[in-house]
Amino acid sequence: MHGFYRGLGRVTVKYRWLIVVVWLLGTVALVRALPSLASQVNNQNTAFLPANAPDVRAAVLAQPLLGRARAEPVLIVARAAHGSLTPVDLGAIQREASLVKRLKGVQRVEFFGEAPTHKAVLLSAMSTAAGFDPQVARTLVFSVIRSFRAVAPPPGLRFYVTGQVADGVYQNAQARTTGAQTQALSIVFIVLLLLVIFRSLLAPFVTLLPPALVLTVSGSIIGEIASHGILKVSEVTQLLLIVLILGAGTDYGLFLVYRVREGLRNGLDPKEAVSLAIERVGESITASAGTVVIALLTLTLASFGIYHDLGIPLAIGIATMLLAGLTLLPALLAILGRAVFWPTRPKAGQDKVGLWGRVASRIVSRPVPTLLTGLVAFGALAAGVFWYNPSGFGGAQSAPPGTPAALGDAVVQSNFRRASSNPTNLVVELPRSAYSDPGQLVRIESALRRSGLFTTIDTALGPTGSPIPPAELTALHRALGSPKSLTPLPPAGSKVPLSLYELYRADAQYVSPNGRIVQYAVGLAAGDPGGTPALDAVPAIRTALAEAARSVHATDWGVAGEAAALADISSTSDADLVHIIPLAAIAIAILLALVLRSLVAPLYLIFSVVLSYLAALGLATIVFVKLGGSGGLTFLLPFLMFVFLLALGEDYNILVMTRIREEAHDHRLGQAVIRAIAASGPTITSAGLVLAGSFGVLAFAGSTGPGGGQVRDIGVGLAFGILMDTFLVRTLLVPSTVVLLGRWNWWPRHVEAGMGYPGTEQYRHWTLRRHAGAEGAVPTNGSAAAVAVPEPEGPAKPE
Repeated sequence: MHGFYRGLGRVTVKYRWLIVVVWLLGTVALVRALPSLASQVNNQNTAFLPANAPDVRAAVLAQPLLGRARAEPVLIVARAAHGSLTPVDLGAIQREASLVKRLKGVQRVEFFGEAPTHKAVLLSAMSTAAGFDPQVARTLVFSVIRSFRAVAPPPGLRFYVTGQVADGVYQNAQARTTGAQTQALSIVFIVLLLLVIFRSLLAPFVTLLPPALVLTVSGSIIGEIASHGILKVSEVTQLLLIVLILGAGTDYGLFLVYRVREGLRNGLDPKEAVSLAIERVGESITASAGTVVIALLTLTLASFGIYHDLGIPLAIGIATMLLAGLTLLPALLAILGRAVFWPTRPKAGQDKVGLWGRVASRIVSRPVPTLLTGLVAFGALAAGVFWYNPSGFGGAQSAPPGTPAALGDAVVQSNFRRASSNPTNLVVELPRSAYSDPGQLVRIESALRRSGLFTTIDTALGPTGSPIPPAELTALHRALGSPKSLTPLPPAGSKVPLSLYELYRADAQYVSPNGRIVQYAVGLAAGDPGGTPALDAVPAIRTALAEAARSVHATDWGVAGEAAALADISSTSDADLVHIIPLAAIAIAILLALVLRSLVAPLYLIFSVVLSYLAALGLATIVFVKLGGSGGLTFLLPFLMFVFLLALGEDYNILVMTRIREEAHDHRLGQAVIRAIAASGPTITSAGLVLAGSFGVLAFAGSTGPGGGQVRDIGVGLAFGILMDTFLVRTLLVPSTVVLLGRWNWWPRHVEAGMGYPGTEQYRHWTLRRHAGAEGAVPTNGSAAAVAVPEPEGPAKPE
């Protein structure tokens, strides 16, 4: 592999200007041609359930009532500002319904009912698209809003959009703002931190430019894929892509920039330093990115859509970042040369042992106490996991304050208390039409009431709380036909009283046109459908419905609504946690074995990740649940923390272990550990601070957007984990384990000083001699003394 990266380094340096031009022009072309990622964000967690989830099957069963499965309506509420609705108002509402029905993307418009206050009417514009498509929904909602002006409502009558689709459109708009804020704050934070790290004006911007371009490029590519419906993009995906590309991309840049600076300090020409840096850390950067990509691709095996659709976008981002890290960044470094580090100027002989070298010396002399102390401390923090309680299954549920959708939601809440009470929907397929045999509805309702699980039950025999006698339902159907076909005002010559006409028309949401599919809108005794008690009650609710449905020999039944969807999300997420995590761990262990050429090292490196994962999750639980009084942490946290800490933690493992192996070819193991930690400690510390700080920015900026609680938990939990990895695991626990295992670290290979592998000292002396034109006398480590240096031997000798 060294030959490949040696050649890559030479090509990158030779064609440096061409590489920069191609990257810049390609970025501009993609941005102009493809949609943005932010335009495709969907914040409803329930939209990511698999097709075989019980809640989704219930929605399919309810198709004759609600339209296409997972089709979401744009709700329209009309309200009279003063007094009850007048016939003139009702006429305007009927004109609005006719106008909306002609809009592109509208399948049909239904009357949902008049408020008990007689001050408002609720309409439903059903989209022709299945599910929540951000672009389609945005176009439809704004078209509906424009229709309000076109209908010319009489004075005092106001129209509003409301419901989940309208809420989602304005959540999407806020997500764009949140994403832009997260990106801006992350860039500012990273630039300031890199200014402190490098004490240079150019180095921070040169290091950060490739991740910034990659974020733009990968966002456009992912946005294009999402626009074709191939995958869904959640706000979590959008924000994690920003943080991961900027954070991990900067880390890869640090790996390379530190090596270039090291080469300059060893007396190399800038272009030679860049070429040699790619040769020495190219494999480490590739392996680091490979661990992240492999971990992310295992997510495609998940059932829950947020996990499944998270893997491909982030893997695209990291793969693109790897390409830029091995081409664009080296090209920039080769063009700018020593100016990158201005006003400081790296000089030969500036290498120092530094703080991490002194720490490593103590670890080497006391490996057992270091390891035991770390294990006890991490074990204590991991105990906090026992207080973990999942929450946040529903994602963002309401429109941002002050938006038109939020105003519409408020009107619905004040006028349609039943409609705004978030009912759970029980759907049943009857053996006979409810219009011809309404007694089936009575028997099912009686069985449901006996269960004691429901506080209210709205049916076709009482759609708005006012009863319709069973015989009357049959007579109304015979006289008027299906409720779905009725207009807001009775047809001319109708003998049905207006109040009964309006009551029957509301049955459109409870009985299908053929009378076979019926729906019961119920309030739960367990409380808010979005709460944990309601989620826990879902199995009992499904059992009660099954018993009631069997009492009339129903052919099918199902429970839909928020509580059922959240229960399905919980069970699906738990199943993914059990199946995906072992696969990710095994895949990365195999990659570590290939990179490190060892079967022993991957075992304790994976264990170190598991330990830091449990400690970080325990610490987050203690901070937010035990001390902060939070009801729980987002259910996404355990899964995402493990995958990201496994992938990102192994980045640092690879950097440390490859450097230890590199030094072990020239020094005894104890000295190799000291030298490796002294050299890689600053890189890992800087990279860890960048990545942890980026997740901290995510927690701060993302908490203000839709689903803010979820984003806060993810950002803080990952920041805790990265900091533990940086300052404890990779620089304390792993080195002490390496010292204790000795030569067994590399089993089945045997690594020791003087093997002829192209080690650090051999390369340093050889490159210095080539640069200076000397033949055997090279000053090292700032010494003016000349020392004899033999030519490097073995098959890996540079040519």
